[in-house]
Amino acid sequence: MRVLLLSSNTEKITMIPLPLGLGLLAAAARREGHLVELVDLMAEEDNRQTIIEAISSFRPDVIGVSVRNIDDQNMARPRFLLERVKRVVEDCRSISTAPIVLGGAGYSIFPESALEYLGADMGIQGEGEEAFPILLDRLQRGASLRGTPGLYLRGCGLQGRRKFVKSLDDIPSPDIPLPRSSASGEEIWMPVQTSRGCPMNCSYCSTSAIEGHAIRKRSSHAAVEEMARHAEAGIRRFHFVDNVFNLPLSHAKDLCKRIIDRDLNISWRCILYPGRIDDELADLMAEAGCAEASLGFESGCKRMLRALNKKFSLQAVRRASAALRRSGVWHMGFLLLGGPGETRESVEESLAFADSLDMNALKITIGIRIYPFTALAKIAREEGVISAADDLLFPKFYCAEKIKDWLRETVESWVADRPKCIIEAG
Repeated sequence: MRVLLLSSNTEKITMIPLPLGLGLLAAAARREGHLVELVDLMAEEDNRQTIIEAISSFRPDVIGVSVRNIDDQNMARPRFLLERVKRVVEDCRSISTAPIVLGGAGYSIFPESALEYLGADMGIQGEGEEAFPILLDRLQRGASLRGTPGLYLRGCGLQGRRKFVKSLDDIPSPDIPLPRSSASGEEIWMPVQTSRGCPMNCSYCSTSAIEGHAIRKRSSHAAVEEMARHAEAGIRRFHFVDNVFNLPLSHAKDLCKRIIDRDLNISWRCILYPGRIDDELADLMAEAGCAEASLGFESGCKRMLRALNKKFSLQAVRRASAALRRSGVWHMGFLLLGGPGETRESVEESLAFADSLDMNALKITIGIRIYPFTALAKIAREEGVISAADDLLFPKFYCAEKIKDWLRETVESWVADRPKCIIEAG
């Protein structure tokens, strides 16, 4: 079949995100003999014209649209981003009768409500490397779609229980289109994934809806060889998109050692779980070229860490930051303020704790985006912050009501005297 894949995301946020998920989908479909064209709308000035030209010239039998972000998670001035995706779907409809299939991280959190809002025909929740080729085969044969893993049909609901790829090494290397021009001067970071899933179950997190709870690893050898191929092609910056780079710790260390042994001369970014960092890992990361590490400890108050279901201690955060600083790894901390149980005292504890770490940068978020099927959503419903019927597709936020105004004023005043600190959202 002729398959047109559209990456609908045009949000850059802190860097230009390349469509890794869609690149993996393209490779999986090509492996099964389908003819695939991938268009990244991030790089296009006129999305409608680009879509019309792609459909007119390629004449797809199926159109896949990737949904990355639902909103920008900014409580003070939230931007709902699906309006743009809806226009993408409408543009496809205006010139093609091919079935439109949704997918991507954002879609997977809201499989039914996003499908209804966007007006597509169907969508695949979760990983599509196995499910999408199955769907293409059934569409090609005119067979029943019943039982297709993770497939939702608009108005008909879930057709088959979603499947998770057991071995990430079985997935072909992604076909990711690079931007045609870097005239803007913006840095391009190549995404690399070495694991999926997270067992930590933080009270507000949507990761399990996308990747599941069980950690599945890609062999460090396969990941580094993929990076080596990119490096030989001139790409020097990489971004590990793993939800937590250092879980398990042994896998992260082995990955760093292989990068060092291959002498790739690259730089890279990652997200670290504060409870699984020691001096050896920090030293290996520095030697392997780590340019930036994100340390999401979220609170400097022991009671609030428990409320957020964090499974590390403040002492672990302090040790992690010290190890990274000693090894020369530039690292940024994150605070997430305003959750259930937050008080003036806990906020002041968090700010004082963050001050004591002497990190290279700190981002503070005020208020927490509420996602379905999380502990935070349950609390928000019990407290009347959201209704029982709210599917949460349109962004809703939790911020402790008694301190909401004080919290913003306090954080803004605190940040004003600290040039390394910024308010990321809220």
